[in-house]
Amino acid sequence: MGAFESARPHASRGSSCGLKLRVVALGHRMPAWVSAGWTDYARRMPHEFTLELIELKPESREGGKPVARLLAAEATRIASACRGALVVALDERGQPWTTRRLADTLARWRDESRDVAFVIGSADGLADSLKRDAHAVVALSAMTLPHGLVRVLVAEQLYRAVSLLSGHPYHRG
Repeated sequence: MGAFESARPHASRGSSCGLKLRVVALGHRMPAWVSAGWTDYARRMPHEFTLELIELKPESREGGKPVARLLAAEATRIASACRGALVVALDERGQPWTTRRLADTLARWRDESRDVAFVIGSADGLADSLKRDAHAVVALSAMTLPHGLVRVLVAEQLYRAVSLLSGHPYHRG
């Protein structure tokens, strides 16, 4: 089985130029409200930004495998899904970014023609090697958040940052 066979991409409108944003998330069978929230924000993205969700099935927690081994196996599949993109690992111990910083960083990456992958780990988080090798490790909150909510929150913040760049009034709300 190849690295992408467990992945299910969900993309917004495509673009031949601009910034490709990928959210790579471990987890599947999310509640309907997660899909609805994601789809709503992905649909709103302007055509110069492509927003794609890649879902990866987490490693089975059955069988007593050590957490480090589970995370290492997940990290291998995450790396495949992120190939060619700058990686932003989402972790509660990462740096807190403001929406303005996210917008400014997205503008720079857009100008540099860089693809970006935001990574949401499994129930045990992300492998230390993945966080070490990431371009940035960012905290959405100091609190632990449900993974489905993180998907929606990331989509919303990406949309808000893009709105800020374009001067759209959504950012002020």
